[in-house]
Amino acid sequence: MNYLLALLLLFTVTAQAQPVTVRDFAGRDVTLPRPAQRIVALAPHIVENLYSAGAGGRLVGVVDYSDFPAQARSLPRVGSYNAYSLEQVAALRPDLVAVWGSGNGEATLRQLENLGIPVYISELRGLADISRSIRLLGQLAGTGAVAEREASRVERELAHLRRRYGAQPTVEVFYQIWDQPLQTVGGAHLISEVIALCGGHNIFDDTAGLAPQISVESVLQRNPQAIVASGAGDTRPAWLGQWRDYPFLAAVGGAALFHINPDHIQRPTARVLQGARALCVQLQQVRQSHAAR
Repeated sequence: MNYLLALLLLFTVTAQAQPVTVRDFAGRDVTLPRPAQRIVALAPHIVENLYSAGAGGRLVGVVDYSDFPAQARSLPRVGSYNAYSLEQVAALRPDLVAVWGSGNGEATLRQLENLGIPVYISELRGLADISRSIRLLGQLAGTGAVAEREASRVERELAHLRRRYGAQPTVEVFYQIWDQPLQTVGGAHLISEVIALCGGHNIFDDTAGLAPQISVESVLQRNPQAIVASGAGDTRPAWLGQWRDYPFLAAVGGAALFHINPDHIQRPTARVLQGARALCVQLQQVRQSHAAR
């Protein structure tokens, strides 16, 4: 028995010492001499996805608002995603820094590479990118088995929602990020894909940009059947009720002013399942209300 245990231990140690290479979201090959043991993540969604990949224990530094899961709240902070301290990052002696491509910027990549620190770029734009990200991070950290289970779970549950709601009668949806300025999501945003998953249509899917500013008049003209607001947290934003000033809106007449916790739908992580489930139920309520008339 001791001999078998020794062989198993030797196999595990050998596997952990093997080089690993993945292609990140910028199309770069990231090669490590062995799976990462000390990781700094420069965006909250990357922190979440590392935990989903079973690699949360490898994190040694994160940025502000890295608040999920609860264990992440006690990790050392190196600043915010757009104002981090390069000195603090280097002092943590990471063997991998995971950055948000469009959030942290090109300069971040150059600075870290100049220090000889391997960099993985995350740039999640669609639902399929969530499971892909979890798998890649699992490979980099040597936690591939855990990552594969979670990635597969995300894919199964999204497929289930798509089968159940995707072919339902279309509901015209206005997703409101904020009120001042009035801001929504364009067709290339992940949230637009979640809306489609639930059998809805983003009324601003033809608008340029990921999070364009719009006018009240444009919302009134497009007359959504449902208005879904995110706000700043789990509390329903007070400004959502301002749409009742326009009783001729289909969403107001149908009592279809909804709220979803932004962390459950705006962060490209496994928690998007919670936001998708909530949104699908809300849009189904709109269909049922219309059918009852």
